[in-house]
Formats: sequence, C-alpha cells, structure tokens
Amino acid sequence: MRRATVYRYSLPMEAGVVLRNQRLKTRDGLLVSLWQDDKTGWGEIAPLPGFSQEALPQAQDAARHGLSQWVQGASLTAVASAFSSLPSVAFGLSCADAELRGELPEVMSLRCAPLCHGDPNELYARLGELPGDLFGKKVAKVKVGLYESVGDGLNVSMLLEALPELRLRLDANRSWTPVKAEGFARHVAPELRSRIAFIEEPCLTREQSRDFSRTTGIRIAWDESVREPGFTVQAEPGLAAIIIKPTLTGSLLRCRQLIAQAHSAGLEAVISSSIESSLGLTQLSRIAQWLTPDAVPGLDTLDLMQAQLVRQWPGSTLPLTDVSQLEIAWQSK
Repeated sequence: MRRATVYRYSLPMEAGVVLRNQRLKTRDGLLVSLWQDDKTGWGEIAPLPGFSQEALPQAQDAARHGLSQWVQGASLTAVASAFSSLPSVAFGLSCADAELRGELPEVMSLRCAPLCHGDPNELYARLGELPGDLFGKKVAKVKVGLYESVGDGLNVSMLLEALPELRLRLDANRSWTPVKAEGFARHVAPELRSRIAFIEEPCLTREQSRDFSRTTGIRIAWDESVREPGFTVQAEPGLAAIIIKPTLTGSLLRCRQLIAQAHSAGLEAVISSSIESSLGLTQLSRIAQWLTPDAVPGLDTLDLMQAQLVRQWPGSTLPLTDVSQLEIAWQSK
C-alpha cells in the first residue's frame, strides 16, 4: 500500500533579502511525504521566485497529479522525469523517491562554502576559522555585480590579501557588461587572480564571459547556462566548473547525468542552493557528499531564513517548525 501527503509551508525571511529586484519576505514551498511498506521518504518542492519557470500553484497541481499516479502503482522515477518542464517538481519527487528506496545516502557533506557578507571583522574571524580542504585551502563565496564593479574588485582583493589561504568563488549572475567586468579585473592584482576559483557567468552572454576569461586569466563557471535548452557540458579554455542547483535543474537523474558529464570533461561540479528550507538543504548536502565528494557545496543560505523546517541543519540554533504545524495541501485516500 502507498500513501502520499503534500504539505504547504511559509517561512519568514530575514529583512533585506532581495532577488532580482524583488524583496522576498517569506520562502514558500511544499513538502512531499511518501509512505510504503513502513518506509518513508521526503522531498521539497520550492520554486524560487524570479528564477524558477514554474510558480508554486502550478507546482502543487503537478505534484498532486504525479503522486496520484504513484499511489496507483506508477514508478515515481518515471513520473519525476516527465516533469522536466517543472524542475522543482521533478527534483522534489525524485528526492522523496530516492529516500523511500534507500538510494539517497544518509551521510552529509560537512563542508560548505560560506557566503561572505556582513561586518568585515566578524567575516574575517569566521573565514579564519574555516577548515581547509585537502590542500589546506579555504573556500568561500562572494556575490558580485550588485554594486559598482570597481568596488567588487577592491573588496575581493582585500579578502584575498587578508587571508592568504583563501580561495574565492564569485557569482555575478550575468550582471556585468564587458566594460564593468574589465573594471573589476583591473582592481584585482594579477598575482591574486589565480586564487579566484571561478566567477559564475560574469557577463550577459557566454561569449562575453569567455572573452573576459581569456583577457584576464580568471576562470569562469557556467550556472544559468546549464539550465538553458541545448546546453552541453564540454571542456573549454578558462572554464573551471558547472554549478548545479537541483531545484532549478530537475530530477535527481538529470543532476547525476550533468555531474557525470562534468567529471568526464575534467570539470568540477558544484551542488548549490536555491534557498531551500533546512530539510531541502540537508538533502542537498547528502547529494553533494554522495555525488561530488571532492567539491565544497554552496549551501550557506539557511541564515537568510528565520526558522528551520522538519529537519535540523547541524549546529543551527534557528527554531524548528514541525510537520504538525504545517497545512496539508493534499493527501491520498
């Protein structure tokens, strides 16, 4: 016998969280709970406003339809794969299925690339306490492109100069023109550039980003490009990695295919958050440890919220919202 429940959640965000010029006051999404033969599996379906192609009501209707098929005996792997046009649904259902079948290992990645923001003194202290990787390097992430590129360059230079063992991942979200990208690079000394692990999509087009890498020697990573129609994973001069955000990418099977292709091409594959709840983040951390154990995942987004959800993130002191506090959006009969 199979049973399924869909819960709706709404978690308050910290003040000041802005995504693509819109303030995000709450993080809204769905939790899927599966039950079969005394085994359970959970998944999170949380379209990200401004980034996901599907809205939450559409995702909820699709989840209800897919789970109705599963309850009647359909394979949830096949059901999830059929929702390629609704990536958050495909990922949430496939995660719940993988948990139910015992395919998703329990071990979490204990490493995380912290997002650099806030008071500089507190930031330096936090980064100074970071554990290093196998080579003693510390990895952190900086959002760039929100303000003047010259300021971004100066900020990145100060961090790299203050912490010689630090390597930075930068995320520009295609926000720079070639002129602004050049302005950034001009304020990062050539001897520091090798400690920029990569910049995610510095310019509006891939060709502009390639040109930026060629002229500056700073490596790049594909992020938005990975989710565009016709994208293929292949090695390129200056390309260091691909960024995989499962909620925006699709099913667990699709993510595994991209990771395998990246590794075959000699590229790093980095699992990254789309501001999921603590439950979703713990699953992403398990996926990272399972499929990309040598890469530090980018999952430092829990502090953007004011509460955790159902499962606790290790070490977090945020209050935990229990499943009994959630609204049931749909339940199988």
